[in-house]
Amino acid sequence: MQKVKSITIYILMLLSIVITANAQKKSSIKTESLSYTIGNEKFVSYVAYNDKFTEKRPVVLVVHEWWGLNDYVKRRTCQLAALGYLVIAVDLYGEGKMANNVEEAVGFSTPYYKDPILAKSHFDAALDNIKLNKLADTNNIAAIGYCFGGSMVLNFAKMGENFKGVVSFHGGLAGVPPTKGLLKSELLICHGADDKFVSAEEVANFKKELESINAIYTFKEYPNATHAFTNPDATEIGKKFKIPIAYNELADVASWNEMKTFLKRIFK
Repeated sequence: MQKVKSITIYILMLLSIVITANAQKKSSIKTESLSYTIGNEKFVSYVAYNDKFTEKRPVVLVVHEWWGLNDYVKRRTCQLAALGYLVIAVDLYGEGKMANNVEEAVGFSTPYYKDPILAKSHFDAALDNIKLNKLADTNNIAAIGYCFGGSMVLNFAKMGENFKGVVSFHGGLAGVPPTKGLLKSELLICHGADDKFVSAEEVANFKKELESINAIYTFKEYPNATHAFTNPDATEIGKKFKIPIAYNELADVASWNEMKTFLKRIFK
């Protein structure tokens, strides 16, 4: 009986240590705004990192959905920071531009779909600024994006950005054609099998283009997952605006774990 009691106390002590460690880890995430200008326009990106250690660490840039740099992207930024990265959620639209409906989202995002060079110039401004951070390991940089952001980071990689890797979550695939020699990044594409915004033809053409230049990529397709499957707010948003998007917890967890494994490997 005494032995059982001792084991129970030991287990409780271990659980207490784990819970305390997790709480400390969570509380050590520091967030701050990073302001800069492009021409006469002000941009405010969002930076997160673990301030409990001072060593340089890999940099991960995050590009938002077509809604803009909202709380969802900021939450993801902090989750990435908790993994040990210096993370910046890029303000691609400019300060204050947040879509309240589909029409506004289309209006904000369309110029960047039409003009990838414009999009890249805004992204590069954030990249140049985060590289100045004393915590940045500038030899280890990756980019991830959600929906619109997924399309953008794939474009930037194909346009020659010097990333170790890129992860697209439910992003569009009909972007800039890849060119051998320009595309240096390894790609991870996390795609919903039931995504109504991306056709089977678009998927097939995307894979064909990458294979034509021997690009290194992994294409993960999640059953029963629609567009925006990683966003817990997607189901409510889909109903509100009558668009075919929904949250899928299984696909969200699976794709996040795929991303974690991917980043850990490319940053060796």
